[in-house]
Amino acid sequence: MSAAHELRERGLPVTVLEKRSIPGGKARSLDVPGTGMAGRRDLPGEHGFRFFPGFYQHLPDTMKRIPYRPGRSVFDNLVAAPLTTMARVGEPDLTLPLVKLDLTLENSTQLFNGLFTQLFGLSSQEADFFTGQMARFLASCDERRLAEFEPLDWWRFIGADRFSDNYRRLLAVGVTRNTVAARAEEASARTIGLVIARFVHQLATGGDKIDRLLNGPTNDVWINPWLEYLRSVGVDYHLDATVTELVVDQGQIRGVKVERGRRVEVVTADEYVLALPIEVAQRLVTPAIVAAAPELGGLANLKTAWMNGIQYFLTEPAPLVAGHLNYLDSPWALTSVSQQQFWPEFSLASDFGDGTIQDVLSVDISNWEAPGIVFGKPAQECSADEIAEEVWAQIRAHLDDPDGMLPDRIRRHWFLDPAITFPEPGRAANDEPLLINTANSWFSRPEASTAIPNLFLASDYVRTSIDLATMEGANEAARRVVNAILGKHRIGEPPCELFELAEPSFLADLRQLDAERFANGQPNLLDELGFSSGVRSTS
Repeated sequence: MSAAHELRERGLPVTVLEKRSIPGGKARSLDVPGTGMAGRRDLPGEHGFRFFPGFYQHLPDTMKRIPYRPGRSVFDNLVAAPLTTMARVGEPDLTLPLVKLDLTLENSTQLFNGLFTQLFGLSSQEADFFTGQMARFLASCDERRLAEFEPLDWWRFIGADRFSDNYRRLLAVGVTRNTVAARAEEASARTIGLVIARFVHQLATGGDKIDRLLNGPTNDVWINPWLEYLRSVGVDYHLDATVTELVVDQGQIRGVKVERGRRVEVVTADEYVLALPIEVAQRLVTPAIVAAAPELGGLANLKTAWMNGIQYFLTEPAPLVAGHLNYLDSPWALTSVSQQQFWPEFSLASDFGDGTIQDVLSVDISNWEAPGIVFGKPAQECSADEIAEEVWAQIRAHLDDPDGMLPDRIRRHWFLDPAITFPEPGRAANDEPLLINTANSWFSRPEASTAIPNLFLASDYVRTSIDLATMEGANEAARRVVNAILGKHRIGEPPCELFELAEPSFLADLRQLDAERFANGQPNLLDELGFSSGVRSTS
């Protein structure tokens, strides 16, 4: 959708082939079948809740150009989520207000050390080590990060096996498994470090709402207006059209085979943009295509993990926190959002379901391989009913007063992402897993342009500045595709803007100095000064 948007605004003819009856991929929302009554709509489900960090720039820029209502764009449907809470079993919750901090080179280490020791309960040694490691990363140039931190996993980078269980669950599991479905033992230290660097920048500037959510069901406030806009400007948009093969001949794509119902046809074009998730791209990129574009051979090395959602529809409001709730001790790495509080123009009771639903707790499940607390099985070995019961129990175990905050009696319906299927008892399958950035995976990821001159890639596995499987990354990849097509055909339309994702400005001089030191074969200045312990990759 991002590529079609940018191409069509520059006057180029575009045809989109979308597999599903609803566009938007993993970002779409889904109707819960058969739940609407008395003229109300079916309840709104989803693949999993989504959020828009303040450091996203490419996607919000596109959203500003999608009309919503007179005088409003889709971007205006982003609202602040001012709090994030980390809940622990049998211990006080950690609630963080997402507000601007007066960060400087002189006080940043002290401020974060205080946060880690006083609020998180880490030892001074643990806090010193982690802030020292992050200081090393933040003060490193891009070239050093790629050479030294990309081959290193997050677990080793933060010295997780040297410190307490509390340190590991907060800074190893809490910032990887519970947020991006990655294992700290596998996730690229560079990728996770970049996410933290941009979050620190947001804290230092207070810019553009540090954490944002949509103010209604995704299709209502974003995807449907977008589809309507694209069609209104002439995009030839086809739903229920599944691409099954890329036809390659003499080093070029000659067409794509498409299934529409029982009919199979070959669709041809001048340029082809593969805007599909990695697990689909891996199937479509055949040996013949790799022979013509050897860099695509690296796609086979990229890994996915499961991060899918379940929604609980409740008969009473349950605004557990005004933002995200991270259940730190949940075996299945759960996070949730209570959504009705952010939907002022949509009433679940009036507009959806049977009139009794007043809230929806949307939960992401990020670890499908660990045994649960009720049935003792990983989610991948549970039935749908068992998953619903297990997730509910893990959430309630984190609440101080579960019968007061989330009593069983208010749970009316649940809806598990239909991408989770059950081909046989005791085994779940997942049609829509999530790309995870493992250590060294950058070198297996392709650019938006390929060695096949008429094949381009617009997806979250493409090399982008955000370096993370996100809607922002997919949008940036689409912009890079459009710019490549414009350049190839020497079309005089202005290129898509590519934003440099900001990092803490008070460290800019150190990053510039490090670029010079790296080019001269010198270590980071902080290492030379003994500022941190200097854990290194041995890869």
